[in-house]
Amino acid sequence: MQTRLNSTHSHLYDRDYYLWLQTTLEQIKTGKLEQVDWVNLIAEIGDMSRRERQAIFSNLKILLMHLLKYQYQPEKRSNTWLFTILEHRQRILEDLEISPSLGNYLVECYPKSYQNARKLASVETGLSLSHFPELSPFTLEETLNPEYLPAGD
Repeated sequence: MQTRLNSTHSHLYDRDYYLWLQTTLEQIKTGKLEQVDWVNLIAEIGDMSRRERQAIFSNLKILLMHLLKYQYQPEKRSNTWLFTILEHRQRILEDLEISPSLGNYLVECYPKSYQNARKLASVETGLSLSHFPELSPFTLEETLNPEYLPAGD
């Protein structure tokens, strides 16, 4: 019986993800734990964790790229750049508000995010990679500070 239930739930997961979510939630709420598709639920929780980390990394990378452009191309500063800086700061800060433990990951991924941002800034600006410092000229605190903008080069 258990194998048949798992097969049915797995099929539902593949066929109608939203219905699978609603069904799984209802099973947990009503204590029908033997009916829960645990294999896919565990995989989904792991995926959620990865997505949260990826969102932090991605937003940080875009934020750092725009801070670099802002600092090293002062003549091209625009409201669009300011908007992007503000938007990605807000996204990161909102994620940290909801999940403060992501702060540890933010510290961990900062150097790699900066290296990716540096390469993107080089491509987007047409400036050589060596034009941008190998280590971030911004601290994490400056990067996230809504009032901080780098001075021109």
